[in-house]
Amino acid sequence: MAPSKPIVDYSLYLVTGRELLPAGKDYYESLEESLQGGVSLVQIREKIAETGEFLEIARRSKEICHKYNVPILINDRIDIALAMGADGVHIGQTDMPIAVARSLLPANAIIGMTCNTPEHVRQAVKDGADYVGVGPAWTTQTKKNLNAIVGVRGLGDMLRELDGTEVKAVAIGGIKSTNALHCLHGSVSVTGHALDGLAIVSDIVGSPEPKLAAGKLASVVRAFKAHSPSSFSLPGAQYAPESIKAQVGSLVSAVRKHSPLVHQITNTVVTNQSANATLALGASPIMASSAKEMEDLSKVTGGLLVNFGTIQDLDGMLAAGRFANVNRRPIVFDPVGVGATRYRQTSADTLLNTWQATVIKGNAGELSAIAKSTEVQSKGVDSIGQGFADPVTFVAQLARKERCIIVLTGVQDYVSDGYTVVRCSNGHKLLGDITGSGCMVGTSVATFCAAESLEAATGGNPSVAHDGLLVKGDMLVAAVAGVLALTVASEFAAAREDVFGSGTFLPALIDELGALTPEKLSKAANVEVFRPELA
Repeated sequence: MAPSKPIVDYSLYLVTGRELLPAGKDYYESLEESLQGGVSLVQIREKIAETGEFLEIARRSKEICHKYNVPILINDRIDIALAMGADGVHIGQTDMPIAVARSLLPANAIIGMTCNTPEHVRQAVKDGADYVGVGPAWTTQTKKNLNAIVGVRGLGDMLRELDGTEVKAVAIGGIKSTNALHCLHGSVSVTGHALDGLAIVSDIVGSPEPKLAAGKLASVVRAFKAHSPSSFSLPGAQYAPESIKAQVGSLVSAVRKHSPLVHQITNTVVTNQSANATLALGASPIMASSAKEMEDLSKVTGGLLVNFGTIQDLDGMLAAGRFANVNRRPIVFDPVGVGATRYRQTSADTLLNTWQATVIKGNAGELSAIAKSTEVQSKGVDSIGQGFADPVTFVAQLARKERCIIVLTGVQDYVSDGYTVVRCSNGHKLLGDITGSGCMVGTSVATFCAAESLEAATGGNPSVAHDGLLVKGDMLVAAVAGVLALTVASEFAAAREDVFGSGTFLPALIDELGALTPEKLSKAANVEVFRPELA
């Protein structure tokens, strides 16, 4: 009877790289400290060492790893693995085929393979791999001739190939403590298949304190695994119209209670009215776009709005989002006119592959461009045609794909976390007659997301304050609140006797945002709830 394979915890997978060690740091000392910090699997990678040196390193590393009951794998070299009795090997796409490696190694050996495409994953499963390393998630300096960057958003397509199998998966490429949670959250497939762990090199090996570095990463993975993958909403919640309206009303008070500082990188056309809308709702705006300010700002702001109606400082947007993720602040992305030019399209992809958006808000043309769909076309910042034939299914599918809340604006607005869709049917036609009303919706959503996040973090909503969340709080309800605040206020504004057209409507709209109460908003809100069945 063949011996059984060792039980492997893939959570924190260390790939060694002696060339990355800090000056004066001993390799074996670093390895043992990393194991003490929580490393659960080790791969010995030596690309330039002679065979004798590699064998000695592998043997001594095995002694240390097995002292902590951690399996040890060898990169590429089947001969080294056999000579020192490794627990398995990791091979690349151009290395020895899995079938040959399996025939040479003991029956209980672990075999993993690097995969850069869904086709690679499909073949690895067919060939009998025990796990796959999927990526690269980001750029990395630890490999030459690296394959094209897959991006966190691309990992989900590969994980979907593992549905119904026992094959495990770890993400590889450029992962560190500052982006680990983003990687775990953003890579979950549309079918809910999540990573089993993260493969780390420089963030641990290059640290002068590898125990602390490993411990920080291990805690991130543990926290994420303890929380079922969702998209910024309350896990398992059965949302109903009346409960949503009640929660929306309570958030009006939460905004004024916390008065969050809302960082807005927005277009020059709407800066003034967006700032005034923020103030009217009871929050504080700060408009800043320089990358040099972003680290400091992210520590004091409640939320971030990135609106690239007039793209001027892409570096600032990239930095703002990265630091917002690090500090777990909600990010609302408003890709204004994204379908108008190739530059806007590539910029949106760059932003969404660099940081995890909490909410993506746009009209039909903009969201169609984000989804790489041709169903709805755009002309500048406007959509052309009648919109989506099935907006409920569209927003749910896009929310699952992008791992965030989707807000589709139009005559009726649709908000989804991928499982629940809320249709909001408020608003007035005068909103379409003023410049930047859609941008003001983004401002309102960012304001309510910031307030909800602060409410959860301070104990007001403890059920959505789990440490494994990229952002604390129920962002589905917060996004609905942001949409309704603007659209309901527009109805009150249009009904005023002092409003005669678009010129008098805008200041009245600001007035009515300031006059909103929980009772007025929840009573006037017109919402319906759908739970689409997706394949």
